Amino acid sequence: MDKISYEYFSRLDIRVGKVLEARRIEGSKKLLLLKVDLGAGDVRQIVAGIAETYSPEELIGRKVVVLANIEPRKIFGYESQGMLLAADVDGKAYLLRVDKEDQVPVGAKVR
Repeated sequence: MDKISYEYFSRLDIRVGKVLEARRIEGSKKLLLLKVDLGAGDVRQIVAGIAETYSPEELIGRKVVVLANIEPRKIFGYESQGMLLAADVDGKAYLLRVDKEDQVPVGAKVR
């Protein structure tokens, strides 16, 4: 595994976000379209391959960990403006959780 410097890692903007909206993307088994609040009025549209593990209903209001400074990209015809961080277990994505969610505000920087 290649190692990166701390300086390189510090360039990543990883923040706590809150899912405001979630819905399935028609024609896809794996993709959900989310609206995620990253704080300070920054609401992002994110396409995430988590539909085999999570229903849209269970995500609304949940805090998630987001890589915010990744370049936007089109996925299944939708622009994704961030990436949810998740563990890959046998091809299924399991979202990283925020400990003590009530004490960690939306927009908090992950370091």
